[in-house]
Amino acid sequence: MKETKSNYCEYCGEFHDFVHDHTSLVKVGESVPDFEFEAYHNDKTVTMSLSRLRGKWVVLVFYPADFTFICPTELEELAALYPNFQKLGAEIISISTDTVFTHKAWRDVSPNIKKIGYPMAADPSGKMADAFGVLIEGNGPELTPDEGLALRGTFIIDPTGTLRSMEINDNSIGRKGAETLRKLQAAQFVDTHKGVVCPASWEPGDDTLEPGMDLVGKL
Repeated sequence: MKETKSNYCEYCGEFHDFVHDHTSLVKVGESVPDFEFEAYHNDKTVTMSLSRLRGKWVVLVFYPADFTFICPTELEELAALYPNFQKLGAEIISISTDTVFTHKAWRDVSPNIKKIGYPMAADPSGKMADAFGVLIEGNGPELTPDEGLALRGTFIIDPTGTLRSMEINDNSIGRKGAETLRKLQAAQFVDTHKGVVCPASWEPGDDTLEPGMDLVGKL
């Protein structure tokens, strides 16, 4: 007979909602919730919010932690591409559950992180990571690897505050900044060219498709 696992903790007696793990309050095609947060930017601490970024494309890049290994390679790659994002009217915001003080200390000593020109947001409470479904939570007193950190999640938000793309990776899998830029370009293209869609590996200047019955079975 198959054993049924109870959601009531054998240690504390409380009910734990395991189904909640890595589920997102935000969904593609829906508005993202507003959050106010601190960020380290241009050698100072600033207060930002998602609502104040309305009117711009926003790319949120969650990563596990400062002073780690894959993270600086990802963030440096995005730093090199940042001017390309800015030309498209987009803001990049990197986010971890570290504080702004840790961000500053990391930037002071890391040659990779020194190159970053975009805001580095602090989410020490994990509220943003939780809302976007990337917070790694423990379900009891036993150790959960990377508990309290975020998975590698990338979210593209359009100027109306609607989520257009999301990608979540295991923390051992690094992302490609150029692919995030390509997704932003595709999202912007279909936003301004109604009725067309971008096929696999589409790049600016490539052919697009106009979905219709005449294409059925011909691709």
